[in-house]
Amino acid sequence: MQVPAKTPVERVFHALSFELLATIICAPLFSWLMGVPLAHMGALTLMFAGVAMVWNMIFNALFERVEHRYKLSRTLAVRVVHACLFEGGLVVMLVPLGAWWLNVSLWEAFVIDIGIMLFFLPYTFFFNLAYDHLRARWMARRALA
Repeated sequence: MQVPAKTPVERVFHALSFELLATIICAPLFSWLMGVPLAHMGALTLMFAGVAMVWNMIFNALFERVEHRYKLSRTLAVRVVHACLFEGGLVVMLVPLGAWWLNVSLWEAFVIDIGIMLFFLPYTFFFNLAYDHLRARWMARRALA
């Protein structure tokens, strides 16, 4: 099914929802897994969330242009490509930030980021699947009103 374009306000809502839920899950989880104080990991998680939120809005705007131009539907394959491209772009931006904040090498930060991606690939997929489902229901109700 074709997905109508999101408004700028909806893009902000989508990004904030995504990052808020991710931060609530990730800060304590990664703090525990890495043995880093929660405040230190929480600060890094918030920095990552800020970068990711801006990237989310830019990437999704571009991705949706491609979807509409080529009349793509959000099939399983399209969703997998979307999640992989999004996370790949984040790696390029977040590895140097993580290396600096955690005082580790770029290689160590990259290995840590692989672990983070193992969380975020399915999280991104399922969050957007649920969001799109709820959005379609909301838009259908709005069309009937």
